[in-house]
Amino acid sequence: MKKINSPWRTISTAVYGAPNEGKIYGMLEVDVTNAWDMIMDNRREGRRITMTHMVAGAIGRAIGWDIPEMNAFVKRGQVIQRDEVIVTVAVNMHGGKEMTSVKLFDAHKKTVFDIADEIRTRVSKARSGTDNDTMENKSFMAKIPWPFRRMAFLLIRFITNTLGIEIKSMGLGHNAFGSILLSNIGSHGLSVGMGALFPGSKLPAVLVMGKEEEKPCVIDGKIVIRKILQLSGTFDHRIVDGYHGGMLAHQIKRYMENPELLADIPAEMNEAVLKA
Repeated sequence: MKKINSPWRTISTAVYGAPNEGKIYGMLEVDVTNAWDMIMDNRREGRRITMTHMVAGAIGRAIGWDIPEMNAFVKRGQVIQRDEVIVTVAVNMHGGKEMTSVKLFDAHKKTVFDIADEIRTRVSKARSGTDNDTMENKSFMAKIPWPFRRMAFLLIRFITNTLGIEIKSMGLGHNAFGSILLSNIGSHGLSVGMGALFPGSKLPAVLVMGKEEEKPCVIDGKIVIRKILQLSGTFDHRIVDGYHGGMLAHQIKRYMENPELLADIPAEMNEAVLKA
């Protein structure tokens, strides 16, 4: 396992507080023309996948196989490697008036079809009120009277973030919000936006998808029209620096420009089985 507590990371956990201070941002344009073609081909065959499913799969493989040191959290001044890869996908419900989320465990080991089926199943249960895991305890804070709500949040954050103690009865721990969060604002017609790192979430990054738009691009010296997706990221600088951001951008582009990779079991997984 690569050493993840570099001198910078050790210093940054002392210099910065939780990500309300040490945030960095990045933006990326991804050519998703091939991904869109794959989506439409599968829909004609009766298999429904979306751009969100594909981006979730790309992110899972990136942090699971290519940049595992980004799949981490801060605990008592140290950066700790997670033992699970969990991509949390924010999902609209009731016409976009409400939000829920789906945590995709072992997202790096799943095909885009597995991810699509899992999200649909979990969202269906959430809409019917039979899935209590999609937004654990989201109503708990709302039930606390206003004068004490902020104090309750700060106390919980102190226990879970500062002291690093899990509150298992509330489902609060280092994986409560997953390894990374993906939100799609393109479904609301927005082209670009920056996400917020929720204090206390222990998320190293929040990625936001904008609306895919046709844009002129230069390929082999010719101007062609391609479908472009805008991705924006907000990162906890105690865990993510320019190297990790660059690697994440490179790997997401690789998967999205070669979407057939997301349709199969990851090659890295097969290699791991052969070595076992």
